[in-house]
Amino acid sequence: MKSPCRRVFVGLTLAFSCVLSPLAIGQDAKPATEKWIQLFNGKDLTGWTPKIRYQDLGVNHANTYRVEDGILKVGYEGYPEFKETFGHLFYKDTFSHYRLRIEYRFVGNQAKGGPGWAIRNSGVMLHGEKPETISKDQDFPASIEVQFLGGNGKDNRTTSNLCTPGTNVEMNGKLILNHCTNSKSKTYHGDGWVTAEVEVRGNEVIRHILEGEVVLEYNKPQLDERDAHAKDLATKAGTKMLSSGTISLQSESHPIEFRKVELLDLSKQ
Repeated sequence: MKSPCRRVFVGLTLAFSCVLSPLAIGQDAKPATEKWIQLFNGKDLTGWTPKIRYQDLGVNHANTYRVEDGILKVGYEGYPEFKETFGHLFYKDTFSHYRLRIEYRFVGNQAKGGPGWAIRNSGVMLHGEKPETISKDQDFPASIEVQFLGGNGKDNRTTSNLCTPGTNVEMNGKLILNHCTNSKSKTYHGDGWVTAEVEVRGNEVIRHILEGEVVLEYNKPQLDERDAHAKDLATKAGTKMLSSGTISLQSESHPIEFRKVELLDLSKQ
């Protein structure tokens, strides 16, 4: 026969175990909460600096970039004619390993004088050079571009493509010298919001993701030494390989809006 004291001790031990077990299981099974950094704060352009062609760094020519009603808008109402005044809005920090999520949509009509290829065309530049190294008349930063394209209502046109101003990448062990490479995405017509994601892991791999599907993947982003400016950047860096860099949003003559630009740091994963 068990003594009352022993029964109390056993009961307390079991109860204590029942309290601990769910906590232990929960700690093992539930991942840590993801901490996304809001690069765009929804209020103003804090943390962002424009570099528009033919303008000095920091000059927001014709109010190209502005925040209205919680939306970061890129517009050309103040442009009598576009005249290849390509611009980029740079975030203040550089990154290497991260996941970037952007919600964008094309609106309105292209600016007068914008190139035909730039209709419903914009993008985000990754692993880019610092804006201080861009010359006054330089059109694009040496960078990896995740190209955003909108459909015309009838024809197929992929988005989250790759373009490589002053750069190259590798795919399946082969150096890709084409300036642009299409993804396998569907076409997004109209003015609905599109959520584009990019997984960037230094020089190892970059993945373009739409609706949870990888639509393009490549690795070994690098400066193109056939380009004089890119070659100079590589010489100063001591390598042509790109493992980190700036993030910037484009202005290429068609109005575009961004309602979210957020980043998940993967450097410790």
